Amino acid sequence: MKREIYIDEITDALRYSPVVALLGPRQSGKTTLARQVVRSGLFSGNEGLNYFDLEDPAQVERLAFPKLALERLQGLVVIDEVQFRPDLFPILRILADREKNPARFLILGSASRDLIRQGSETLAGRIHFVEVAPFHLQEVGTESADNLWLRGGFPPSFLAESESQSWSWRENYLRTFMERDIPLLGLRVPPLTLRRFWVMLAHYHGQLFNASEIGKSLGLSDKTVSHYLDILAGTFMVRRLPPWFENLRKRQIKSHKIYFRDSGIFHRLLGVAEKDMLMSHPKLGASWEGFALEQIIRQSRASEEDLFFWGVHNQAELDLLFFHRGRRYGVEIKYTDTPKVTASQNQALQHLALDSLTLVVPGNRSYPLADRINVQGLNHLIENGLPEK
Repeated sequence: MKREIYIDEITDALRYSPVVALLGPRQSGKTTLARQVVRSGLFSGNEGLNYFDLEDPAQVERLAFPKLALERLQGLVVIDEVQFRPDLFPILRILADREKNPARFLILGSASRDLIRQGSETLAGRIHFVEVAPFHLQEVGTESADNLWLRGGFPPSFLAESESQSWSWRENYLRTFMERDIPLLGLRVPPLTLRRFWVMLAHYHGQLFNASEIGKSLGLSDKTVSHYLDILAGTFMVRRLPPWFENLRKRQIKSHKIYFRDSGIFHRLLGVAEKDMLMSHPKLGASWEGFALEQIIRQSRASEEDLFFWGVHNQAELDLLFFHRGRRYGVEIKYTDTPKVTASQNQALQHLALDSLTLVVPGNRSYPLADRINVQGLNHLIENGLPEK
């Protein structure tokens, strides 16, 4: 499956930036995208010589003397799993600053900018970041919405020939992530403890994060629980949605909200294997809210720094607030077929000075509900975008 949206963004970035970083969870398709960009022919270079996979011992040996190995290469140079070699970033800075630079560097990582901070700091002004997520609704088409929701967007899970194969792949992914990937990042966490934390966190999906409450249940300190959450957020497994504060004389919520970024992984941790099980599960509404949230964020193209939720204790709440091109967008997500105007929505409009508030529900409908409040089915939103007002 050729992911044209990402390919266009990557090729455009390579034209003006000497280093482009593809960041995202393992198995989200970064390596496939890199090879598609290499084979597009837009950037010259010898694919065999210019490709380094840092999980391959032979490729690692080629970089025993990294500056000597990289400075002679021309065209597009790809370095996969760069988080294992943070010592490369200062060298990439030197190579990126060469006059008439003969090379462009496409680096791939399975950790966020926070976990590979050397790249953000050493290559400041020379690097462009592209976050590569698993498949999303805009890519696979709205006719596949239910399948994407149940299985999640990781390509091997979504494209599996059967539900049982998709289920097995996700279980193997979780096991490999905890037993191999986390230690490779230099993080020492007992796999069984992390699994227990992950399962418990699934019950906080769509809710405020409470480190103390989770810690008491697991017999861990608040600091340890927060550290585990940092790991899952830094490896793109969990989204921490920060609260937005307005200058109000009200007791606004200050804790982050927690969402699993892939609905298929979330369902695996809940033990939800089939659509019928999901439709009768107590977490049905929370599952759909998290799924819809990720699709809306992808479609909006808003930066991670501009994404928030907002709430006043026991009064009002808004699932998603984001800023884009000088406008304030509010989004409320409900798994319902009878959307209604609520006091909470009116408070959000009043206190946050929103340009629009969209109530997102399942399906393909779209109509105004009140002044500056619109109803949009998720499928309609993905195909047409959010209303401006």
